[in-house]
Amino acid sequence: MTKVTKFFTNLMRKYLPDPFVFAIGLTLLALILAMIVEGQGFLAATKSWGDGFWDLLAFTTQMAVILAMGYVLASAPIVDKFLTKIVNKVNKPRTAIIVATLVGAIGSYLNWGFGLVIGGIMAKKLATKVNGVHYPLIIAAAYSGFTMYGLGLSASIPVLISTPGHPLEKAMGVVSLSHTIFSLPMIITSIIVVVTLPILNALLHPKNKEDIIEYDPSVEVKKEVAVASEGVLVNNTLADKLNHSRLLSLLIGAVGIVYVVYYFVSGKSLDLNMINFIILFLGIILLGNPANYVAKLNEGIKTIAGIILQYPFYAGIMAIMAGSGLVTTISQLFVNISNAETLPVWGLISSFVINFFAPSGGGHWVVQGPFMIDAAKELGASFGKTSMAVMLGNAWNDLIQPFWILPALALSKLKLKDVMGYTVVSMFWVGIVYIVAILTWGYLG
Repeated sequence: MTKVTKFFTNLMRKYLPDPFVFAIGLTLLALILAMIVEGQGFLAATKSWGDGFWDLLAFTTQMAVILAMGYVLASAPIVDKFLTKIVNKVNKPRTAIIVATLVGAIGSYLNWGFGLVIGGIMAKKLATKVNGVHYPLIIAAAYSGFTMYGLGLSASIPVLISTPGHPLEKAMGVVSLSHTIFSLPMIITSIIVVVTLPILNALLHPKNKEDIIEYDPSVEVKKEVAVASEGVLVNNTLADKLNHSRLLSLLIGAVGIVYVVYYFVSGKSLDLNMINFIILFLGIILLGNPANYVAKLNEGIKTIAGIILQYPFYAGIMAIMAGSGLVTTISQLFVNISNAETLPVWGLISSFVINFFAPSGGGHWVVQGPFMIDAAKELGASFGKTSMAVMLGNAWNDLIQPFWILPALALSKLKLKDVMGYTVVSMFWVGIVYIVAILTWGYLG
């Protein structure tokens, strides 16, 4: 296992560029494929790219908000104490790796946005507390748990097709969650992943001390001291009293809580906007006063530069894939060798490939979903299994897709090449689990 890990880690460090360079490379590759494979002209492909460049602008803002404000919430004294209590019970490096993976996995199963933030924060705290933990690995381990979102409560495709009025309802009807994420095969798959992935990650921990890179918290401590000093009431003026008023924070926080209660009582479901809303107002309450919140938020905002820069490029790539017909071509290659039982597994593999270019679950389904459902109709395959296979292909590929790992890199201050070698190993194992699960499900029913 050590040799395998070293091989992929060294490979990534030598040849893997930064995420922004990766995004540029995928853009150019998508343009070339659109011209060569689909025969689309350069100007037409470029037009699709430019027209779609800002299609993820709302989502980009949502991700920036959840990362920056999630950072603030996790920094609140009461939250920090709770996480610290868990961390204090961990003393061994491999145990720390297991805990980080579980937190990322369970958090992502409950909600993908929550999992992305809490996994990285817990990994960083564990790396600070437990001596001898390999920092790149524990960050990668926490992120690897993100694959559980494809099996979880916020899995975008199963949740979408279970909702009346979804875009493909006329073609496939409404598919209950009992036929996708809550089916027995998928529940068993979830258990297998959440049990085996932490063990795999623990086995990847370097045995030789010279191979271990520990986290150095000295820089962060200096930052915390600087931020804390900003929250001190220097002048006893009315403005300073308002800036440091706990009453103001409590009042606006109470208004926020009232709205959250009303939102859920009225029957609405949890989405990314509501997660951000809850994180924002809990943070305002728990940080004590407006000045403290703003000071911590300024620190958290420094972590979102990569998201703001790179997500529009992926929106452009997705537009090229959809506009040129590349998604249909890739899917057709796999459908041509499928039957009713094997369509889901080939859908899984084609989804894995497509996710390099269209890494957003919802956007991915928009471009691949119609073709896969038509194929399922033609072959007599299950809509639920086919849709779930596309979802798992998406979640499987996310282990090596820089699009989603950006928040973890921002929190950890690591580079993509530092962690990708470990997520590649996780990708191979998770791929085996997903392929066996979908193939077995296809034949056994």
